[in-house]
Amino acid sequence: MPEVNAQGGVIHSDKLSYTAYPRSVSLARRRAARLVEEWGHGDQAGAVALLVSELATNALLHGCFRGRLFQVELSLTGSALRISVSDPRGEVLPEPRAATESEQFGRGLLIVQELASDWGVEGRNVGKTVWCEVRVG
Repeated sequence: MPEVNAQGGVIHSDKLSYTAYPRSVSLARRRAARLVEEWGHGDQAGAVALLVSELATNALLHGCFRGRLFQVELSLTGSALRISVSDPRGEVLPEPRAATESEQFGRGLLIVQELASDWGVEGRNVGKTVWCEVRVG
């Protein structure tokens, strides 16, 4: 759950579902950066865009079935911006691993660990949600 601000909750939020195509990752990344700018945290827009890109790419590569969507949700409280990416496959949970120099993929969760103040995975009735938070304020 996002932390609660002094006014008692989420200040801004946004949720959108995307088709399981590579272009959707760049659309989600650009939308997240724009929203973070609009919400007054432009200094975090680059980090948030990269985090959305990594989590959405993982959802696309490992969490989606043909014809199913993945969902990106952003929530801003007084102290944190939470990024949540949900997909329909919950049987295999993500876990950071060390990729070899020759591997093209495998570093996404290491990047998430480095940029985010916290991250985790939550099961759903169908699928899973991978989330991370960036401190703001």
